[in-house]
Amino acid sequence: MKIITDLQYIKEMAKERDEENWEFRAFLKQLGKAPKEMDATVHAITDQVTSQIDCTRCANCCKQSRPVLDQEDITKFALGLKVGVSEFQEQYISQDKENKTKYIFNELPCSFLKNDQCSNYDCRPKDCRSYPHLHKKGFTSKLLGYIANYEICPIVFNVYEQLKIELWHNDRSNEHKVEWE
Repeated sequence: MKIITDLQYIKEMAKERDEENWEFRAFLKQLGKAPKEMDATVHAITDQVTSQIDCTRCANCCKQSRPVLDQEDITKFALGLKVGVSEFQEQYISQDKENKTKYIFNELPCSFLKNDQCSNYDCRPKDCRSYPHLHKKGFTSKLLGYIANYEICPIVFNVYEQLKIELWHNDRSNEHKVEWE
């Protein structure tokens, strides 16, 4: 499997393959694979892809998306910065509009991104630690998030494309064939 990490290429392919990605999402929803079987397939591909990509050389997630923080994340992150929780909250985060018990960082790229690395790495929020979330259970229930992250994260891009090859193209004609360059 050839791994693609060029962020500009990935962004272009996200636009070009938008309709295809939504068709593939519909296919996955209708596939009827048992959740555990689908998760095992995704986890195996994810392991192959992540072994070939160094996230610290990319950091596009820190530039393009905002992690969701809970109170535990806030306390831990503030301690790592050696600032008070209230000072951290006032200066760096705001309440999530969708979930009032959660918070997000105020700025993009993340204020704590320095030379494509988190300056408070050991204390980063759970959402950052688990990104791009492909190792979690329930892959098909999270497809909207993966489609959103397809253009942001080389790992998501490569896993989704490999899934198309393994699950979709083996099941369909060559009209949907993915071109790996």
